[in-house]
Amino acid sequence: MLSWAFAFQLRQYAKASLWIVPLFGLVLGVILAEYAMAADRTGWLSVKWQYSATTASGVLTAIVGAMVALLGFVVTIGVLVVQQATGTLSPRYMRLWYRDRLQKAVLATFTGTFAFAFSLLRSIGSDFVPNLGVTLAGLAVSVSLLLLLVYLNRFTHNLRPVAIADLVGRMGAKVLTRWAAGTGASAPSDDGPPLPDRPVTGIRSEHGGVIQAFHIVGLTAAAARHDCTFVVTHQVGDYVPPGAILVEVHGGTSAPDPRRVTGLVALGAERTIEQDPAFALRVLVDIAIRALSPAVNDPTTAVQVLNHIEAFLYSAGRTELPRRHVLNDDRGRPRLMMPGRVWEDYLQLAVTEIREYGAGSTQVCRRLRALLDGLLDTLSAEYLPAVRTELRLLEDSVAREFMDPFRHATARMGDTQGIGGGQRPEDAPHG
Repeated sequence: MLSWAFAFQLRQYAKASLWIVPLFGLVLGVILAEYAMAADRTGWLSVKWQYSATTASGVLTAIVGAMVALLGFVVTIGVLVVQQATGTLSPRYMRLWYRDRLQKAVLATFTGTFAFAFSLLRSIGSDFVPNLGVTLAGLAVSVSLLLLLVYLNRFTHNLRPVAIADLVGRMGAKVLTRWAAGTGASAPSDDGPPLPDRPVTGIRSEHGGVIQAFHIVGLTAAAARHDCTFVVTHQVGDYVPPGAILVEVHGGTSAPDPRRVTGLVALGAERTIEQDPAFALRVLVDIAIRALSPAVNDPTTAVQVLNHIEAFLYSAGRTELPRRHVLNDDRGRPRLMMPGRVWEDYLQLAVTEIREYGAGSTQVCRRLRALLDGLLDTLSAEYLPAVRTELRLLEDSVAREFMDPFRHATARMGDTQGIGGGQRPEDAPHG
């Protein structure tokens, strides 16, 4: 039987693949052509929609050539997008871009129209002309051109860093909410229940890789079946070397099959967003610090990305994020314990590198100050010490970079626009 981890990898491959959906379009085009020819042979089509063999052949030949040319055009655009995204945004974003459904729909429509027209073309003879098929092929070309325009419009506007930041930020918040709901049976305390006193058995990973996802239901059920508690030693996004302990088994009436347990943990070459909201935050930070590099020198982009980082942190602050997730069985016994990523971890990931690389930019420092001040006003008291720590670190960075009193006072002000939001040095915070 295929393991859950293998099935997960297949789903990831299918989502990122740019050939599977177009292949379905190709097959569908051939099938629809057969149905169109069968309908044509009934002779029900009006005379005014009938074509001569020469006209039908010329139209279908032109469609076949046009579809091949458009496929090449879209592939060229895709290559340019890869170059731009990896050079100016973040290579990590490409894993999300490959999953775009519109791009796959465009490719599938082009390949389907090509297969449809080519299948009709070979059926033209002295005694048969696929009149209905030629008309439908013309409609398919119209749909293909409309989708191409939508495709160009979307990627012309949505490849801007701020548009990508908005998309990635919303995806991260959605995954965070879904992940919190999936571990909703977690113990309210970060400590959780004590582990059984029975000896610990370690289940090691056969292959190294980044943890992409856990089958939480499967792990909980397997632990209940053997009357034991599984303790996962790594969290989603961690790299696990070959032979490392992946799951600790506490207690139990029988020993679980290591292959079945490791088959419930998906390992891959890189992180994915399915159960890893921090990966979305990683992409946002990468875009911001890439904009702050001396080769790009675009602090305004970093300020715009910080808007979406602030929204993500606010969503995380409204979500219960225990340090350890504890999943129970139907009888309330702890069966699965997993390390969690607390809000302070998200905050550190969100601001540390941007603060370090943007310490010399006035507007980045001011936007970071406004972000942290906003979190102080909106989050509950348990998160405020971490925010105040980041404020102190920001103050130290500003003091090191801006020695002039006026520039120092300007840089340490909070401004939601970075520069131009209306604050003046006399309004700067003191302390």
